[in-house]
Amino acid sequence: MRNSLNRIAIAVAVFCIVPVAAWPASPRPQAAQGAQKGPSYTMPEYNQFTNCQQEKDPTSKVKCLDGFVSQFPNSTLMQYVDLLYYQTYYQLKQYAKAIDYADKLVALGDKAELGSRISAIEFRVQVFPYAYNSKSPDYQDQLTKQRDGALQAVKLLQQYKAAPNSKLSDADFKKYTAVDYTAAGNADLQLKDNADAVQAFKSALQTDPNDALTEYHLGLAYLALTPAQSLDGFWALARAVDLKVPDADKVQDYLRRAILAYEQPGCTPQVDPQVTSLLQQAANSPTRPTTWTVPSADDLNKIRQSSDTSNIIAVIKSLSGGGDAAQQTWLAFCGAEYPEVVGKIIDVNKSDNYADFMVFTGATTQEMQAATTANMDVKVWTAPPPAGTAPAAPANGAAAQANGAAAPAAQITPQPDALRLQKDDGIRFSGTLVSYDASPFLLHWDSVKIDPSIIPQRSAPAKRAPHREK
Repeated sequence: MRNSLNRIAIAVAVFCIVPVAAWPASPRPQAAQGAQKGPSYTMPEYNQFTNCQQEKDPTSKVKCLDGFVSQFPNSTLMQYVDLLYYQTYYQLKQYAKAIDYADKLVALGDKAELGSRISAIEFRVQVFPYAYNSKSPDYQDQLTKQRDGALQAVKLLQQYKAAPNSKLSDADFKKYTAVDYTAAGNADLQLKDNADAVQAFKSALQTDPNDALTEYHLGLAYLALTPAQSLDGFWALARAVDLKVPDADKVQDYLRRAILAYEQPGCTPQVDPQVTSLLQQAANSPTRPTTWTVPSADDLNKIRQSSDTSNIIAVIKSLSGGGDAAQQTWLAFCGAEYPEVVGKIIDVNKSDNYADFMVFTGATTQEMQAATTANMDVKVWTAPPPAGTAPAAPANGAAAQANGAAAPAAQITPQPDALRLQKDDGIRFSGTLVSYDASPFLLHWDSVKIDPSIIPQRSAPAKRAPHREK
C-alpha cells in the first residue's frame, strides 16, 4: 500500500501544505471580522498566534503552539493552530502526529471553515502512507480512519465546489476527487473489503480513466472478491499494462498466470495468444465489453466430459467449424492423449528422425477408404530425437504448471519399423494432440505410438537357388 500511494506528490504537497488562495489558512485581523458581529478572539490570542506562525524553527514552533493551547484552550483560532501543528509536525517528519492534528481540525466541524477542513483532510489522505504501520495492533483502525477520511473528503469537495463563488476549478476538483477515491479503495483493499474497494476504484477511474495504478488495484480487487469477478479483473489488469503501470512486465506475467489458473487449458502456451488479444482489446476500451469472455476450468471440463467430444471425430468436427466453439474445444483438448485412433494413410513425408504420416480419419470405413485428402498429421519418431527435444505434455500438464509443478512428459520411443507403412495403408495409433491448422484443416499429433500389429512384417530375403557343380 505504501508503494502504491507514493505516486502522490507528498514531497511537494502543494494542495495541503501550501494553502490554496481560495481557502483561508490563517485568521484575519479583528477589523475584518465585521463591525456588527465583533471579533471572535482577543488581541492577545491573535498576537500569540502570530508569534507562533512567524517562528522559523519547527521544534520551537511546536512549543509555542503548546503554550498557546495551554493559555487559550477554547480559542476560536484553534483551526489555525491545528493547521500550524500538522504542517510543523510534517516538517519534523512526525507523520502520525501530523495526521492527529489534521483530524482534530476536521473534527471541529462547522467551527472550522470549510476550506480549512478540506485542506486538513486532504493532507491526512496524502500523508497517510508515511504514517501507516501495518505491524501495529491498531492497523485496521488506521486503515478504517483513512478510508472514512478519504470518503469524507469527497463529500466536502462536492460541497465546496457547489458553493457560490467557488474558486475550485473543475480540473482540481477531478484531480483531488480521484486521489480521495483511490485512497479509500487502497484502504478497503488492505481491509479486505473488496466490494467497497471495487466501487471506490471505479469511482476514481470515472474521474481519471487513464490511471494505470488504480486500474491495477481494481483488477486485484475484482479477483479478490468472493466469488471472484475474474473477467472484469483480467480486463482491468490488461488496461493497467496498456497504460504502462510500473513493472508492467510483471503485471502481465501475473495476468497470464491468473488466466491460466482460471482456465486450466490442455496446453499452457494457448494462454499466450489470449493475453495478446486481451491487451489489444483493452487498450481501446476502459470497460469490459459483455461479448468478451474467457472459458473457465468448469466450462472446459464440461466439454471434456461431453460424450460427443470423447471421440476424435467429434473434436475434428468442432474444430473445423471455427468460431468460439472451436476455440473452446481446442483449449479443452489440446494436450489430450487418445489411446486409439484409426485412419487411412494419404501420404508419408520422411525425415532423418521421424516420419509425418498424412492421415484421414472419418466416421466410417467407407468414408476413410474414399478419402484423398488428409485431416491429420501423425508425427512418428523413427530414430531418437535430437537432444533437447521435448515430447508433448499430457492433458493435465497445464493444471500442474498453473500450480507451479513441472508437467510430466511422455517418453519418446522410436519406431523405425513404422517406415514400412505406405500410402493407402490403414493405421492405428495412440498419441497426443499438439496443434491444428484451421484452413486447410489439419490436426497435428506427437508422442505417437503406432500399434505394432498393423505394421507389415519385414519381407524375408529371396532364397538363392542351389548352385550345382558341373
